[in-house]
Amino acid sequence: MERQFTTGVYVIDHDRVLLIYHRKIQKWLPPGGHIDPNETPPEAAKREVFEETGLEVELIHNENIWIERWNATSFERPYMCLLEEIPEHNGHPAHQHIDFIYLSQPINGTLKENPEETAGIRWFTLEEVEQLEPDVDIFLETVLTIRGFLQPAEAVKN
Repeated sequence: MERQFTTGVYVIDHDRVLLIYHRKIQKWLPPGGHIDPNETPPEAAKREVFEETGLEVELIHNENIWIERWNATSFERPYMCLLEEIPEHNGHPAHQHIDFIYLSQPINGTLKENPEETAGIRWFTLEEVEQLEPDVDIFLETVLTIRGFLQPAEAVKN
């Protein structure tokens, strides 16, 4: 089965997360897309957010160690990675996405929708995300991921 490298980016502003309503998939998702040739995952993450939302973002660092040498340089590590099953659609065969998923915060730009890819864009609180119907309005893994970084630590313990 073919595998393609992609990136997804959760843009966080205080207790809210930015989601786009994906025109083709018909679900609320974080901005993201395919990694272009010769592009690093962090470069693709920032590019995709800008293309889909008009916002420039700073990726939230999640590093064990940071290296800056003449022969090796660290780049932002994803918050998580997923292997996603993509079904056949409009003549494109089923395949998998190797998805590098980042957390970020907005640093510049004006929020604007990209009508070629999105049919909506908005900020959600965790409570608003929880009101969406899993696997109908939003993928369950998207809800679980948002819970992981927006839910207060004391609520996770219970």
